Amino acid sequence: MQPQNPIQHVVIVVKENHSFDNYFGSFPGVNGVQLPPAQDPPAGGDPPHDHAAWLKRATNAVKLQYSEQNIPAYFSLATQFTLCDNYFTEVASQSEPNHLMLIAAASPIIDNADKSRTYQPQEPFNLPTLPKALEKANLTWATYGDPGFSYFNKIEELKGSPNILPWTRFDTDVAAGTLPNVCWMYAPGSPVDLSEHPPYGQNAGQQTVKLGSQWTADRIQKLGQSKLWSTSAVFVTWDDWGGWYDHVDPPLRDKWTGGSPAHGPSYTNTQFSYGTRVGCLVISPYSKRGISKVFHSHVSVVKFCEVTFGIKPLNARDQASDDMSDCFDFTQKPLVPPA
Repeated sequence: MQPQNPIQHVVIVVKENHSFDNYFGSFPGVNGVQLPPAQDPPAGGDPPHDHAAWLKRATNAVKLQYSEQNIPAYFSLATQFTLCDNYFTEVASQSEPNHLMLIAAASPIIDNADKSRTYQPQEPFNLPTLPKALEKANLTWATYGDPGFSYFNKIEELKGSPNILPWTRFDTDVAAGTLPNVCWMYAPGSPVDLSEHPPYGQNAGQQTVKLGSQWTADRIQKLGQSKLWSTSAVFVTWDDWGGWYDHVDPPLRDKWTGGSPAHGPSYTNTQFSYGTRVGCLVISPYSKRGISKVFHSHVSVVKFCEVTFGIKPLNARDQASDDMSDCFDFTQKPLVPPA
């Protein structure tokens, strides 16, 4: 008989654009490689990381690495809790499709895009989502980030939801003990960009991985100091590879069947899923301390929420996914909050 899962609050922290080797390749015990040191903030701007760049990653990916000195907060969390070294992005591309996978376990392929290069506002996608499934089960959800730009507004059934909140509400809700059953957490982009995205735009000189990683650790520490810690599980992951090298090739799940860019080579029959390996930290009183070697992907986090709260799968992708259960031991003496 499986032990009862005591988790009542799941926090999904989504940071930006770093492969596993770029961040955790030097962490003891992982399947990683040593690479030359990267600067903080990264030099050279934002590496190309769309699907076209991904197809050329063997020669074009940036082979640099951050160390414990750059991201001490993440190395500390990895030492105290669980670090997954076999966790992959869902889509072999950049931000949007992977963010959607973490919300809906799906990402549409647009095969009728406007072929002009003029920006056109995008119609929201018609996708069944985990947040709406939670609502139907009388459970609660929220997303904490920048309400002015939210991937939740790109989905028809979530657009304009009152649950799309500023990131500062996370600290308030944790202190009040009112954190929802499932929440997604995104770092602020201004006045200092703490998302860890490589430099671009007006904040290019301020985007440091050290500041961004400490912001994440500060949020987790506040949760650890609250009465919610004993019933919480936090997943920290990175939306996409960001153009950084990783020595492990992802397995092939499925191929592109349409949606090639208006300007450029066809993507047809190239790899759609999975994408490049990224880090995933699992932080909970019930985390199995150490390195998880089990295959996981972004949809595994969705599946964990479904299994934890008794939600039916949204589609065939999450139905077939693992549920991150190897990262937990609900019979162990609960771990203390992060130091």
